[in-house]
Amino acid sequence: MKTLLVCTSVSHGNTRRVAEAMAEVLGARVVAPQDVAVAEPSDHDLVGFGSGVFSQAMHPDLLAFVRALPRSTGRAFVFATSGLPELPFAPFTRPLVRLLEGRGLTVEATFTCRAFDTWAPFRPVGGINKRRPDAGDLTAARAFAGRLLR
Repeated sequence: MKTLLVCTSVSHGNTRRVAEAMAEVLGARVVAPQDVAVAEPSDHDLVGFGSGVFSQAMHPDLLAFVRALPRSTGRAFVFATSGLPELPFAPFTRPLVRLLEGRGLTVEATFTCRAFDTWAPFRPVGGINKRRPDAGDLTAARAFAGRLLR
């Protein structure tokens, strides 16, 4: 299965580490949105889209990339890292899922995990989740990727 992971990871490399763990299982290439043509995802059987979360939203570079995608059919998934947990009544992955579905993709699942965060309110105390994503988070990311193969 030909797989691509489009990942924006700008603060501490948290999302990139999660993407690389998934890529090990999926045999995928991990790229930043600015390093891949918007037509390329349609050449893959499965495409993952991920970023860190900034003020309860996915990174603007990733969202702009998805908005520019040509309409196509295919399988996709969404992944994210964040300092705070995703709220069940307002998941931060939902807007990206809807954008992908609007481009014709079938979003099969989402994956989120906590990660080191030094956003302004947490900076005075040195950040939160200082050792995350940890080995358990990366194991969970690999298991998630394995389920996508089935």
